[in-house]
Amino acid sequence: MKSYFNYFLILILLSLIIISCNTREKNYIIYYNKVNEIDSIYRIAQRPKLAIKKFRKLFKEFPPKNQERIEEFENYIYLSDKYQENFGGKKNLYKFITLIAPYRNAYQEHLPLFKKYGIDSLEAAYKTDLWVRSREKVLMDSITTLFIRDQEGKRLDVNISARNDLKNAKLMKWIFDNYGYPSLQKVGIFGNDDVFLPMSTFFSHMSASQDYPYFEKKLKRYLKMGDCTPREYSTMVDRYHLQVLKDKMLYGSYIGIDGISDTIQVNKNRKSVGLPSLKHNNIITKDFLKKINKN
Repeated sequence: MKSYFNYFLILILLSLIIISCNTREKNYIIYYNKVNEIDSIYRIAQRPKLAIKKFRKLFKEFPPKNQERIEEFENYIYLSDKYQENFGGKKNLYKFITLIAPYRNAYQEHLPLFKKYGIDSLEAAYKTDLWVRSREKVLMDSITTLFIRDQEGKRLDVNISARNDLKNAKLMKWIFDNYGYPSLQKVGIFGNDDVFLPMSTFFSHMSASQDYPYFEKKLKRYLKMGDCTPREYSTMVDRYHLQVLKDKMLYGSYIGIDGISDTIQVNKNRKSVGLPSLKHNNIITKDFLKKINKN
């Protein structure tokens, strides 16, 4: 009876440990750094099969992102298809369609791949439209209002911009409280009436706000959660250090790498928030621009 009780107690403890591991919040800075590491394996070291293996393991641990320019999930799928490796078939292609849905008709350039795995253009368009219609109306109304106000008069009138920034800081706090971070997957790149929604631009304007400490803390938290991108966070912080503190940029995100003398320290700073090194980032950008020009 005693041994049975001990066995039962061990099972309970193991169950609690498993539940704790599954519910523990993931730190996406770890994810971003692993993506950068894997990206360099196939982009620089030219070892695609090893990259596929590492991507597969990473995406089992973290729900994938598909960051702008680095496009890790897209690259994983295409590399796997090229080398006849299993990437999850339709299931992961549906996930991929949802990840690129914020870019509207982005699915169209991938139709040959989708067709190869049994997904036609109508189904891809339907999945994209499903995402568009899933966006919260009040959130979209609010974020559209915020960006129209943010760009009033192309920010040429300092007094108008300062007044609007005060209103927008208050509205963004409300959005945080009610919807969390307005990530790409929540709002897309266009709001109502095709209003452009560049989050990096908006939060860079918050660098001069009296609420900057609040936004710096909140964005760092959302960065770890995987909602705010490393680029959005680092751009705001860089502008604050450069224009408010009259100091050096920490990450080289706001106006590029001109003027950076201590690249070793900057690369350490970049890694701390999940950004690729300056050199790696330059290679990613060049490849991205080649891809755009080719299309």
